[in-house]
Order: sequence, then C-alpha cells, then structure tokens
Amino acid sequence: MRLTSCVIPVVKSPKDYQTYRISPNDSNRLAIVFDTASANTSLTCCVEIFDVGGKTPPNRHQWAIEMFFVIKGEGVAMCDGKTVPIKTGDSLLVPPTGTHMIKNTGSSRLYTLTIMVPNEDFSELIRSGTPVELDEEDMSVLSRLVA
Repeated sequence: MRLTSCVIPVVKSPKDYQTYRISPNDSNRLAIVFDTASANTSLTCCVEIFDVGGKTPPNRHQWAIEMFFVIKGEGVAMCDGKTVPIKTGDSLLVPPTGTHMIKNTGSSRLYTLTIMVPNEDFSELIRSGTPVELDEEDMSVLSRLVA
C-alpha cells in the first residue's frame, strides 16, 4: 500500500488579502487571495475591484489562461475586438494571446474573482504596485461570500 502525504490546506479570509493598485492612476485594485508566494504553485487568484468607470489596461498573456467570475456588478469584457456585457454570476475565459480588458459600466463597483494559470509573473506585477486597503464596502461584499 502506497501512502501519500497530506498537505494542510491554506485558509484565508478577506482580512488576510494583500491588496494593491498596480499603477498610481489605475482605477482598479487587486486583492491577492492565493499566488505563487502563498500557494507554492503557478497560479494567481485575486479579487479584482473596479471603481465606477474603472477598467484594466488592454493586456495579453503569452501562455496563461485567465478566468473572471463576476461576484457583483456589471461591465463589459473586450477581447480581440469583440465586446460582451458581463454581470453578476457570469464567467469569462480569456485564452492565451487574447488582447483583453474589463471595464465597469455599472453605477457601483464591479468585483471579479480573477484566476490566471500559469502565473506568468502576474502576482509579481501586482505585488510591485502600491499597497492599499480594502474599505468597508469591499469587506461587506467579500464577507457575504463566506457568511
């Protein structure tokens, strides 16, 4: 009989998330849930928070697949010239090399769970930004998920 080792799972709550604004003028923030530093795997999982009218700059990844799950809010997703509306409960999968961006078109903040595999230096880019705090509204939205 072959024994396998059991790894104790890492459990985090919103108060544990480290949050960054990649560039000072960005209109979105990224709260790292798990990344290469905390999960010992080539994965980045974060909550992306877009202010009203906020958006990501157009970007692409050479090898990584990026998935967005809309926790709350509405917006549009653009990829290689195509635009689709997104809202609470929607999932979006962006293939490698797709030039894409997300924009909040709603009247309140847009929250997405964003997962990128492999990491492709995404978490390092996030961590190179300016640390910021989650505010009361953010904690309210994220705490509802665990309640």
